[in-house]
Amino acid sequence: MGLEGAITTDNVLTTQLRRVVNWARRSSLWPMPFATACCGIELMATASSRYDLARFGAEVMRFSPRQADLMIVAGRVSVKMLPVLQRIYEQMPEPKWVISMGACASTGGVFDTYATVQGVDQFIPVDVYVPGCPPRPEMLIEGVMAIQRHIDEEGMPPSGPGGRRVPLGITVQAPTHALKPQPIGLNSKA
Repeated sequence: MGLEGAITTDNVLTTQLRRVVNWARRSSLWPMPFATACCGIELMATASSRYDLARFGAEVMRFSPRQADLMIVAGRVSVKMLPVLQRIYEQMPEPKWVISMGACASTGGVFDTYATVQGVDQFIPVDVYVPGCPPRPEMLIEGVMAIQRHIDEEGMPPSGPGGRRVPLGITVQAPTHALKPQPIGLNSKA
């Protein structure tokens, strides 16, 4: 009594192969963290039990670029780190996506110096920009979900002239809802 016994002959499931492949890709993103400074701490918090990045299929942090398909550049990147970042990106298999997390990775942030890269998008294609200094874990999860939505619709990252990869260029917006107060105040004795 295996699977054949549990499924009746009246049930039929039809779909497109592209949809099955896209579902598998979106449900198993393996991030390659390139984290420095405070954004790296927020990236770690995103993977913790409170925010649980595992719900979105991205809990398997891979520290080998050949096993990852989502690079998360979190924090500032110095000019000396840039060749390493580019080499890691080149070693990742296609299809691959990149999230630029925080103001430092996206624009250099407050580090307007000769030794800090003023935006990693000048050197590698960035698909999603997550703003903030540092951004909250919810913002990073929204960035991962933006890539998942793109995978559902398109599947592969777009390619431009000469087969070069074209970045998606999505910017995650800050939450527009107001936070509600806690039901019990911090000073009250319950």
